[in-house]
Amino acid sequence: MPDPVAVHGLHHVAYRCRDAEETRHFYEDLLGLPLVHVVRADAVESTGEACPFIHLFFEMTDGSCVAFFDLGDNTAAEPSPNTPRWVNHLALRVGSQAEVDQARQRLVDAGVDVIGPVSHDGFVHSIYFFDPNGIRLELTLTMSDAQELQAFKDEAHAACAAWTAEKNRRLATH
Repeated sequence: MPDPVAVHGLHHVAYRCRDAEETRHFYEDLLGLPLVHVVRADAVESTGEACPFIHLFFEMTDGSCVAFFDLGDNTAAEPSPNTPRWVNHLALRVGSQAEVDQARQRLVDAGVDVIGPVSHDGFVHSIYFFDPNGIRLELTLTMSDAQELQAFKDEAHAACAAWTAEKNRRLATH
């Protein structure tokens, strides 16, 4: 088997949205992510499926995008029935605590319910909220220095293995 190719970063992550303009307003006007590209088609090129859509791309400062499909039916994606709403979310990195606080105030002033700031294990400091489509978002600031980040990385495989063993023991007793 050939070696894996190098993944250079995120190009985009895509979600369904209920309304393109409502989504544009939220991501561009409230969060400050410029709308940089729009694809409009009547069929899905990768599958050939007939489905009129518009695909919106909002760019972050590193060049990656968060993208949305409006399928023209004013329907938002339904949440997964077996997963709590807090699990599936999009975390977006900001550069300072002042930016976390500024974004929080801007969202609150726009009538968005915001949770936090919340500190996670000294790793990140975050606020949480939902977009108009019911997608949970997190604006987060890395709090750890390079040495702490390396320690987290060095411990990651052992922590995952310990969780898996504990989970398997728990499941075996049920």
